[in-house]
Amino acid sequence: MLMFSDFNRRLLLSGIVALTLLPSAQAKADGMVPSTSVVIVNEADGEASVSVTNTDATLALMHVTLEDIAEDSESLLFVTPPLARVEPGKSQLVRFILQSEKPLLTQRLKRVIFEGIPQAKSAAEAGQARVGVTLRQNLPVILHPKGLAPNRTPWTDLQWSLRDGQLTVRNDTPYVVRLSQEVQLLPSAGNAMLPKSYVLPGEHVSIKVPEGSAKQVRFQPATVYGFAVPHYEAPIKS
Repeated sequence: MLMFSDFNRRLLLSGIVALTLLPSAQAKADGMVPSTSVVIVNEADGEASVSVTNTDATLALMHVTLEDIAEDSESLLFVTPPLARVEPGKSQLVRFILQSEKPLLTQRLKRVIFEGIPQAKSAAEAGQARVGVTLRQNLPVILHPKGLAPNRTPWTDLQWSLRDGQLTVRNDTPYVVRLSQEVQLLPSAGNAMLPKSYVLPGEHVSIKVPEGSAKQVRFQPATVYGFAVPHYEAPIKS
């Protein structure tokens, strides 16, 4: 089964809800829902804005956290506001401001977490058992260099090679390529799993694959917004 957790899953639950609750207990979910599935910050603009809505019925504190990926720890962004009180059903605008001292040469990948923290219990609720479940939205952030043309199908430029039982995918483009982790070797040479669902500009990733001859690799790409598109078959170079 193909895995698309980074593409199609909108909500990630954090925290554990007890399986057995008192009869009067209420389960409550607080969530901050952004207006997009990916944040794109264009270097030409210097910043980007995202509207985040409190979908819960009560006041909540929005907490925004930027995260580096393992391959890129350079601090390139800051967000404002990182904390904000958001009324139920209302939205808060969050700005992502680029702070790179040098021009971007390729797309860069970061992540952002939007978390809704429920307000403290009121005196009226003090006698009730109430379980708070915080919904977290974990989205990719793509920094796009000034002057770089958009590319809707960057996966077509990935280079695949096979040698000594190792399948290697190389990204010689300036674009972040998103794709499913499971790949199929054709004809009938079995399946393999990539360690992650993206290949960065200039990166090459190698994995061990089943023995056999393979002429093509079949995988499912994703658009810049994380939506899966039809499978793509690329040639494998020996």
